[in-house]
Amino acid sequence: MTESAAAQITGVAAPERVAETLRDRIVEGELRPGAPLREVALAEELGVSRNTLREAVRLLTTEELVEVKRHRGAVVKMITVEEVRDIYLVRRTVELRAIDDSALATERTMAGLERACAAAEEAAVAGSWREVGTASLRFHQALVATLGSPRLDALFRTTVAQMRLAFAAIADEADFQRSFVPRDREICDLLAAGSRAAAAAALRRYLDDAERAVIEVLRLHAVPYPS
Repeated sequence: MTESAAAQITGVAAPERVAETLRDRIVEGELRPGAPLREVALAEELGVSRNTLREAVRLLTTEELVEVKRHRGAVVKMITVEEVRDIYLVRRTVELRAIDDSALATERTMAGLERACAAAEEAAVAGSWREVGTASLRFHQALVATLGSPRLDALFRTTVAQMRLAFAAIADEADFQRSFVPRDREICDLLAAGSRAAAAAALRRYLDDAERAVIEVLRLHAVPYPS
């Protein structure tokens, strides 16, 4: 890590910033379920003390992104079928509310939707399917951001990270993500046109189909933590 990057992590909110860095790595698919969070190596890489790293891990544990395993220490969490059902309950509640209130969204937040949707399309053309998954999650995060609620934004940051951990069970990410790229575009365009009822219907179908697909994969391909 560069000196300037390390400097950004140090300071009063250092544990929160370290937690944000690790959370982003989860959302981007760099940290997968079962991955160990080695205290000494991570503290050195991020330019923080081991105490700061421990506090950041504690924060991620409260978000159910990390858990402490006996004899293994802190590892990235594996998501269960029951947790996926709860995650999608949160997603329906918050994302559909965002669509209902989209008439009040600012131009800036609506632009964020378009950027995330375009990023997913560009990654799909390039065949970068892990990036497609990240961009799709960012699209739904941008949808929630149109509500203008810092508390909901914080909740949904954790939700998208948990979703990425659920996606980790999918062996063929290209096959899974390919069908959802045009569906993100459909929702984005309907919102831009002010067609809220149609956008809500499209999102409900999207979330129903995605939940079923993720649960099916988790049931078929559930594996123990890597040793």
